[in-house]
Amino acid sequence: MNEGAFLYILRCADGSYYIGVTRTSLEARIAQHNAGTFGGYTLTRRSVKLVFSQWFEHVTDAIENERKLKKWSRAKKEALILGDLTALRELSKRKSPHRSAEPRPAE
Repeated sequence: MNEGAFLYILRCADGSYYIGVTRTSLEARIAQHNAGTFGGYTLTRRSVKLVFSQWFEHVTDAIENERKLKKWSRAKKEALILGDLTALRELSKRKSPHRSAEPRPAE
């Protein structure tokens, strides 16, 4: 039995991104989104276009990465879609210092 899954990103007609996971073929899942049979977020944002996909050997890894990507900024998602690893690294840097890096008050 195939235990893996695809993580995928779709660009919707309104320019937004949809991130999902499927254990079936990507072509079948995209057809479901475009036909409106899948429902949910993409139902009113058709047509959709596949802009990124990645295969994971374990569905749990695909789901874990889906959850991470959904929290990312649009800029980070677009850097991933474009394969721009340099921009992705820059966008991933902490913008403010971590609290542990702050000097401690003298006692």
